[in-house]
Amino acid sequence: MTALARAFLLVVVGLAGDPEHATLFEKWGDSLAASAAQLGVPADRIQHLKGDPTRADMEQAMGRIAKAAGPDDVLFIVLVGHGTFDGRVAKFNLKGPDLAPADLEAMLKSVASKRLVLVNTTSASGPFKDAMAGPNRTIITATRSGAEQFATLFGGYFADAFASDAADLDKNRRVTVQEAFEYAQREVTKAYERTGLLATEHAVIDDTGKLATVFALGTSGGEAQSADPKVRALQAERRALEQQVESLKVLKGSLEPAKYEAELERLVTALALKTRELRQAEAK
Repeated sequence: MTALARAFLLVVVGLAGDPEHATLFEKWGDSLAASAAQLGVPADRIQHLKGDPTRADMEQAMGRIAKAAGPDDVLFIVLVGHGTFDGRVAKFNLKGPDLAPADLEAMLKSVASKRLVLVNTTSASGPFKDAMAGPNRTIITATRSGAEQFATLFGGYFADAFASDAADLDKNRRVTVQEAFEYAQREVTKAYERTGLLATEHAVIDDTGKLATVFALGTSGGEAQSADPKVRALQAERRALEQQVESLKVLKGSLEPAKYEAELERLVTALALKTRELRQAEAK
């Protein structure tokens, strides 16, 4: 990648289906957009669509990107929400007509940049990988096939990867797409193991474009880091508990109500205690 390459980010939060998922999906999209800004991506290169956007809204956002992105720039598209698969075509759920790979390909024709990182974090997203793989492209999907149709956890952890240094395995203060993918993959596995459920999502990556190991949104930032190692440890512990609460909410439909409520109460109580402990440590 040349030194002149710039990152353009399009985050699209599609239909949620219920208020609980709507809150989580919007939070994940907000987190990713905020992280990009904090990592140095200028506001005019970030397009963030939420509030039940339509395919027309996506076309307009792509049009804005097309006016500014050059051939050497990298277009980073993240789809957050739900997806469907009818046995032939996978789609990303939007208000009005849903988005199929062919629809996205049509939008991409207006963009000069030929370097694409597409992250489809939805259920049934697997077919997007085969449909959109190609030279200079890195395609990530939260599921390996269209048959994995339950709500996914992957998007939350993928967004989290850019919000702290937890995913920065080589500690160079840059979280690459590959590191974010591997971090989210690991955390999803842990989440299913904690609940004792069989995993219903298996993220995959096609890195034909060889972008995943080199492309990063910027220098890692995230929550302000304290000079006190105890405070830093408590911040990490609190974030881990927050992630567990989010994962539990996504998996709610797969758990017995009594088990869900008991686990939620345990985690919320633990989170409240950890927050109090963190505040006390910060005050010293």
